[in-house]
Amino acid sequence: MKKKKVKKSLYLYIVPGLFMVMAFVYVPIITNIVYSFFRLSSYSSSMKFVAFDNYRRLFTNDTFPVMMRNNIYYCIISLIVQVGFGTVIALVLESKLVGKLNSFYRNVYFIPSLISLTAVGLMFNFIYNPTAGMLNGFLKTIGQPDLQQIWLGDKKLAIFCIIAMSQWQYTGYIAMLMIVAFQNVSMDYVEAAIIDGAGPIRRAISVYIPLAKEQLLVCSVITVIGAFKLFTEVYTTTSGGPGDASQVLGLFLYQNAFLHDDMGMAAATGVLIFVITVTLSIIQLRITRSGQD
Repeated sequence: MKKKKVKKSLYLYIVPGLFMVMAFVYVPIITNIVYSFFRLSSYSSSMKFVAFDNYRRLFTNDTFPVMMRNNIYYCIISLIVQVGFGTVIALVLESKLVGKLNSFYRNVYFIPSLISLTAVGLMFNFIYNPTAGMLNGFLKTIGQPDLQQIWLGDKKLAIFCIIAMSQWQYTGYIAMLMIVAFQNVSMDYVEAAIIDGAGPIRRAISVYIPLAKEQLLVCSVITVIGAFKLFTEVYTTTSGGPGDASQVLGLFLYQNAFLHDDMGMAAATGVLIFVITVTLSIIQLRITRSGQD
């Protein structure tokens, strides 16, 4: 009888968390999917069923290829820089090269991730300013005025300027996550590799990274999801401009919902973002065979 009572009490601890997840995750997702099949306005309670018309308008929109391209650029570059370079930083900070200053460097790399995205956007607006900006000023100082650009006003450069701004902020965050994983690697494997004559690079490739692949997968999934949820960085710098050159799915959702009052289109965009992120996450899980060892 006591065991049964204990089991029942355990379920009571699960219920509040389950309720929170249902109320703030699953119910909004289902509601958004339903809304994506309707034409509706935030100023009216009437809803008109339009089936897949919102999706048709989304996929045939002139800016759709631009948005997908920009989000994919952001995703690929973020995986290379944030996850790739962040892992390298983590390996260096856990090596003997840093010595007693490893705690100091961890704080230095992590601090940028604590800064508000809006503040970062405003700061880089000043850095990229073509007349009074720090970047053009630096290029002029070092005698390279030919390299000066209208950074956020150039259709070809705008999205890459935004991407560069974001990599600076989150590479250190990924590095901290990977440091935790590397610290959990058993020293027995490391010592065995040292006895076999493996150097630092070989130990990193053959011991640390394979044994930290679960955390590496988590970092990759976080980065992919963040890439397709991209919004604040674009909103605070270019607002999708010049023209629609730096338009992304997250900003397109916001503009349709709160500027154009097209809630059906916004819901369809949200569903697309959800489907893309879930699909890519599942593919990553399948490729790495996470949890099967």
